[in-house]
Amino acid sequence: MDGMDPDFLYTSEEEKTFQYQDSLPSLPLPSLDQTLRKYLDSVRPHVTDEEYRQTEFVVQQFGSGVGRDLHAKLAEKAKCERNWLEKWWDQMAYLDFRYPCAPLVNFSGPGPEMLHYWPAKEGSQCERAGLLMYYAMKYWEHLRKERLRVDKARDGRVFCMNQYQRPFSTCKIPGIKRDQLKFYFQTESQGDSPTHLVVLCRGQIFSFELVDNSGEILTAPEIQRQFERIKKKCEASPPGPGVGALTGDMRTTWAKMRNHLIALHPDNWRLLETIQKAVMVIVLEDVSPKDETEISQHGMAGDSTNRWFDKATSVVVFNNGLLASNCDHAPFEAMVMISNTFYVDLCVKYYKGKWHGSTTLRSLPDPDELVFVIDDVITDAISKAKLLNRSFADNLEVFNSTFTDFGKSLLKSVKVHPDTCVQMALQLAYYRMYKKPAPTYETGTTRKFWHGRTETVRACTPETLRWTQSMADNSSWQTRLYLFNQAVDKHNRLMAEAQENNGCDRHLLGLYAMSQEEGIPLPALYTDPSYNKSGGGGNFTLSTSFVGYTTVHGGVAPMCENGYGTFYRIQDDSITMLVTAWKTDDSTSAVKFTKAIHQSLRDIRELVEKHSHVTARL
Repeated sequence: MDGMDPDFLYTSEEEKTFQYQDSLPSLPLPSLDQTLRKYLDSVRPHVTDEEYRQTEFVVQQFGSGVGRDLHAKLAEKAKCERNWLEKWWDQMAYLDFRYPCAPLVNFSGPGPEMLHYWPAKEGSQCERAGLLMYYAMKYWEHLRKERLRVDKARDGRVFCMNQYQRPFSTCKIPGIKRDQLKFYFQTESQGDSPTHLVVLCRGQIFSFELVDNSGEILTAPEIQRQFERIKKKCEASPPGPGVGALTGDMRTTWAKMRNHLIALHPDNWRLLETIQKAVMVIVLEDVSPKDETEISQHGMAGDSTNRWFDKATSVVVFNNGLLASNCDHAPFEAMVMISNTFYVDLCVKYYKGKWHGSTTLRSLPDPDELVFVIDDVITDAISKAKLLNRSFADNLEVFNSTFTDFGKSLLKSVKVHPDTCVQMALQLAYYRMYKKPAPTYETGTTRKFWHGRTETVRACTPETLRWTQSMADNSSWQTRLYLFNQAVDKHNRLMAEAQENNGCDRHLLGLYAMSQEEGIPLPALYTDPSYNKSGGGGNFTLSTSFVGYTTVHGGVAPMCENGYGTFYRIQDDSITMLVTAWKTDDSTSAVKFTKAIHQSLRDIRELVEKHSHVTARL
């Protein structure tokens, strides 16, 4: 055995996973004055003095007029609902989105197992897929029995665990105007839950049970044998039609084709239900990526005929045994997948990459092949969907890198929060490359509240701009360090406030949604140029998130054409990043931006180490 038993780390007999849900506080509603002050502060780095004065006027008019009325209505809503934002957020952030969800929305990351017991090895695909699925089902079983430990904040406050019900047996259903989410997973106390897996291989789709008649999880060798049966059948037959490619089309087009499929033959409805209810999707992929960058590229933007992008959780197992995820962002935040993936990684480490249980292979039914009845309309739609998805996929640049000069240990020693340090490096790198600040989105969790998800930390502040300018104009080190301290303190404060739902973006979204519900003309605040220039309406140039201190990382595509997705994990002596960019914008380069971030990290280290007697405060 290698390390501590993952079940000891992940499970608890004293507390049930969902026992605190009913006692969680409702999502709070910030004051209107506070939100507008925060908004104005976030606008300042991105506009001229004249534009700012105009925005101040627009905000003042909003706060004393229509904004005040909308806030009063929102306050009434918040009195009656435990989470006044939840429905609007699901709809406006995800379900109303009409463009392909992959690679625009879904998130992906490389399996960390390649860094220790599972490096690339041809011929290991089915064996590793079997072991992976066994450990994933052990996590599923802990969740079913509510044995997973409750996540808690540093101060001991419990986090909402609602999203942990969503990675398994969840699927997004396309709609003509709006999609919907369907959840089939249940804990044992709630009732039965689906126990079958869906497997995609060479455009064909299969399904088999993951538990036996007594409810016990199949052994890893038994699951492996089912994968081998599927792969053997696919290798002996022509490629399948690739119906999954339809899930990578425009959402309204996919909804129409799904309705057409259902109308063609009653079996098609049954097959769709089988896929929707499956625990998850495993993809057996023929390609053999050589590194984390190639893995992430295939994970985020791989062969759409071998995907079902609407499933909450899909894992791609490549021909050489390396792994990638592809997850729908609508049901949950990435921390749920990180928890699941890290558990599997710890299991692989603990058991040294090998199966240690029974090797007896019981007689099991062959996997069922899910063969849709299709016609020329569907065949043509699949062809068009493949082309559309490929056009998006080919436009996406993905770059993985690991910065090894330092990590969490050094930053803690000089009293700089590791996440804050990386955010400062992002600001400095962008300013050096483009000579202007970047409106920046960073994820701040609001899981201290019932069904809380996220608030935006607008990480580009007047303080960070003053500091990045000082780094660029050769100011004295005393000035640079003083301004660095100010920027760090501001970021730490914004993060802490966001975690209490005291940012400005979710409140502004609620006011916007209320105006739509009430049929009120769109307030001028949302049409003012400063709104988009500061990142509003999904226009954040830098879309960023700190994914934690584990071995797991991943990312998403940039929010806007001239932007970057920048996601990172931090370990004791390294910082791993996944950076994305769109190739159609000649001004962006994921590789160049990553190199600029690395240099900025080195410059920050020099600043805080050389003058450590006055380093930044936490």
